Amino acid sequence: MSEVKVDKTLDVRGEVCPVPDVETRRALKDMKPGEVLEVLIDYPLSKERIPANVQKDGNEVIAIEEIGPSEWRILIRKK
Repeated sequence: MSEVKVDKTLDVRGEVCPVPDVETRRALKDMKPGEVLEVLIDYPLSKERIPANVQKDGNEVIAIEEIGPSEWRILIRKK
């Protein structure tokens, strides 16, 4: 997914729920429609919760990629 232009990166590695989820929502709130947020996480539950909440809020999850042992990158497009 390297062809996707990332507008903002949020690194919440080292944080546990609900911090990654809350910070993701806060970051998306400040973004314009069409912009892409990259979220870096290492808390497994966040890999499930963030995409579910992002979609519930009407935004698009472009990809969830494993970038290392127990580390993920979530790409989200603001709608």
